[in-house]
Amino acid sequence: MPPRVNIPPLTRVSLVVTVSLSIITGTLRYRDWMSRQSETSGSTASDEYFTVPFLTVVPALSIVFPWTFVVATFVEQNIFTLFITLATLFYGGKYLERAWGSAEFGKFLLVVSLVPNILTFFIYIAWFALTGNPARSFATVCGGVALQAGFLVAFKQLVPEHTVTLFKGIVKIRVKHFPALFLLVNTLSGPLFGTDVAVVLAWLGFLAGWSYLRFYKLSFPDLERNQAPSLKGDASETFAIAYFFPDPLHRPVAIISDVVYNTLVAVKICTPFSAADISAGNSRAEARGDVTLNTLFGGGGSRNAGSGAPVPGSARAEAERRRALALKALDMRLHAAASKGTGDSVDTGEHSAAGGSGGASGSGSGNGSGNS
Repeated sequence: MPPRVNIPPLTRVSLVVTVSLSIITGTLRYRDWMSRQSETSGSTASDEYFTVPFLTVVPALSIVFPWTFVVATFVEQNIFTLFITLATLFYGGKYLERAWGSAEFGKFLLVVSLVPNILTFFIYIAWFALTGNPARSFATVCGGVALQAGFLVAFKQLVPEHTVTLFKGIVKIRVKHFPALFLLVNTLSGPLFGTDVAVVLAWLGFLAGWSYLRFYKLSFPDLERNQAPSLKGDASETFAIAYFFPDPLHRPVAIISDVVYNTLVAVKICTPFSAADISAGNSRAEARGDVTLNTLFGGGGSRNAGSGAPVPGSARAEAERRRALALKALDMRLHAAASKGTGDSVDTGEHSAAGGSGGASGSGSGNGSGNS
């Protein structure tokens, strides 16, 4: 009997919604196209715009359908992009929902769906106002490009050093390089293939996902530190936006981002990170260096895969780490106490040897207490 595929609830709903809305939209567009073809007696209708404004964002029409700013992300217009979005939700959604929980994953989905679509709507309205080109106002804004960009940012945060091997080892790419590569491919495809909507959504999805994870997402405290750093965002230096781009671009991107960040702090949209926040963020980022995506792909060599072990970064993983530290400290103290008791029971004729042993035991106990 084949193993049962365990898909978290929100990921499962997202998959069903994407398939359903894409089929409905494709059917409506086809019927619309057929009716217009019959009305024009078979003449070309290249100047017509086949849109579904109540399921996708159309700048000239969708202002009266506000729900489209969320649902348009789960609408694909061809089978190729539908397959990519479903794969993104299935693999990425499973991993992120298990790592963060359904509530936090739902907030992330809402941010990378709603914010890019709203901003794209206003960008195309402004573009139409400047150029007068009706193609800008009747552009169809939909698809999971913003979602894909946001997911890549999340993986850059959680598993930055994991290496993905493609074409039987010919190509090896670290996860932390995927966001920049994704932006580059989409940016080049805009002028080459006319996918300007995908370019805008890719960049806005990247910025929305990074901003939420950097400043707003609730995170777990570092249980090995005495301080109580903020539970919001990720203050680690390696998660700064400049580190998403190649080394030659670090300096110019850092200068621009510092100006934007200081402006947002001045208007109280962002709260500046404290030294404790940065230190705790750097500690968590360093700990993520050994985390891989074996849980995501179900690798047989991984202890987590298929065994019910907690996903790194989740509440259960943090709880188990705390329990392991407590058990280790208790074990060291029990060994120290046992060694001390053995030393006290030695015959007086061997007092000097016992004293030496006791001194060693005391030293071991002291070290154990310090490490715990």
